[in-house]
Amino acid sequence: MTERAYWLAWSRVSGIGPVLLQRLYQHFDSPKTAWEANSAQLGEVEGFGFQTLQKVVQQRTQINPELFLTQHEQENPNFWTPADAEYPRLLRETPSPPTVLYYCGEVELTENSAEKPLVAIVGTRQPTEYGIRWTRRISTALVENGFTVVSGLAEGIDTAAHSAAIKAGGRTIAALGTGVDIVYPAKNRELYKQILAQGIVVSEYPTKTAPHRTHFPRRNRIIAGLSRAVLVMEAPQKSGALITADYANEFGRDVYALPGRLDDFSSQGCLKLVSQGATPILKELDELLKMLGAIPQVANIKNLTVDEEKPLPDLPPELHRVMKAISSESLPFDFIIQQTQMPASEVSSALLQLELMGLVSQLPGMRYQRN
Repeated sequence: MTERAYWLAWSRVSGIGPVLLQRLYQHFDSPKTAWEANSAQLGEVEGFGFQTLQKVVQQRTQINPELFLTQHEQENPNFWTPADAEYPRLLRETPSPPTVLYYCGEVELTENSAEKPLVAIVGTRQPTEYGIRWTRRISTALVENGFTVVSGLAEGIDTAAHSAAIKAGGRTIAALGTGVDIVYPAKNRELYKQILAQGIVVSEYPTKTAPHRTHFPRRNRIIAGLSRAVLVMEAPQKSGALITADYANEFGRDVYALPGRLDDFSSQGCLKLVSQGATPILKELDELLKMLGAIPQVANIKNLTVDEEKPLPDLPPELHRVMKAISSESLPFDFIIQQTQMPASEVSSALLQLELMGLVSQLPGMRYQRN
């Protein structure tokens, strides 16, 4: 309960976003220890300049974490912090996990633990009939094969993805740019109710938070962070879906894109993604399902053991730690982070060094295996 209170308290300090809070946590190993640190100690953390320190020192005196937690829970009874075992595992392993993740609906803990695979479907708010048709087909196929569909409750592709998942009797998760009690757009009110019955809505914003244009790009990192892969169905050159794809690449997720005509405005973003290395979604859905099914899941890889017959070479401690987490089976980048409990930047640097030494190979989709 104590750690939970301090995560919540930090979320209310202006100027301290998820990235900076992650640095605090990595430096102090505890949000409570960070909260009690003096200015000199806080100043040792990268990103803490004079103005940020002033804000923190001033605002900490105005918040009693334990009391604030009790008051906050009255209006926001359902939320997770990184101190909670139920906090979504894949999201927690990203460089910028929400300090507080509010939720509403029917929770399925196998989704949170990454044992049940989540796949995001995103795209333009003004899709063509072609985009809608393929979104419905793919969303239906995913839930029929045991996947949960993640999207953003926006008009267009998001709405089609959620609706098709529900119609097929599957689960779906909507990440919002508002509080979990606010439906935006309002025309999706009925869809929102259906999602609560067959899934959950999540947000990093407390209840009664109205929509704001800055919220939605930030929301997109949650969509990518929750998911093992991101499917972009239709997107023009400037589209929020491309922001989600960028986050997916940053987090080591697989990105797929639905190709369209060269002169189709709604397909320009997808064609750009394909040219940058995204996997095109082709006619055979069995092939797509096969590729998605090949993404290692925590349930399948958590019991993997390294071949003990091949002793580890003499390596510096950080390289040895990363090497121990890798097996002869290909493993995703986020799983290696989870196994080593090291920052993503350090794991990435160590993997590069191990590759240069010929000990590790990188495979498509940010997967790694021993040579």
